[in-house]
Amino acid sequence: MFGSKKTASSAVKMALSESREEENFLKSEFNKINIRSVAVDIGGEYEALIKKVVERAVVAAKREGVIKENHYDEGAIAGAAREALSQILPKALGLNVGGKIGIARQDDHISVAVFLGIGLLHLDEVAIGLAHRVSPYKK
Repeated sequence: MFGSKKTASSAVKMALSESREEENFLKSEFNKINIRSVAVDIGGEYEALIKKVVERAVVAAKREGVIKENHYDEGAIAGAAREALSQILPKALGLNVGGKIGIARQDDHISVAVFLGIGLLHLDEVAIGLAHRVSPYKK
């Protein structure tokens, strides 16, 4: 439980980071405890955004060394990203959103957190989705 809880917490913190500087600081702190992480800004009309967000999550995780280029890791990120997005669906359907996706990995634990501001005129809402997957870990 400790690994999945720590990894999930790290993904949420990355998704809530407010600047590149904060992202870089968090990444360096997480690296000290063997957690690899990355964050990606996202935004647009929710339904059109789903496929793009999943793709961006996989690409960013590979680029930053959070995952290796294999179908186990890529599938874990894609599945967790879709699950996290589906948790937000009831609030965001048909609306514009903006926010960030945070990804973290420690050993075989992978977590994806999505934090979104959901716009409807001036009545903004916020939502967070979180999902966890396990993928084989090899150094």
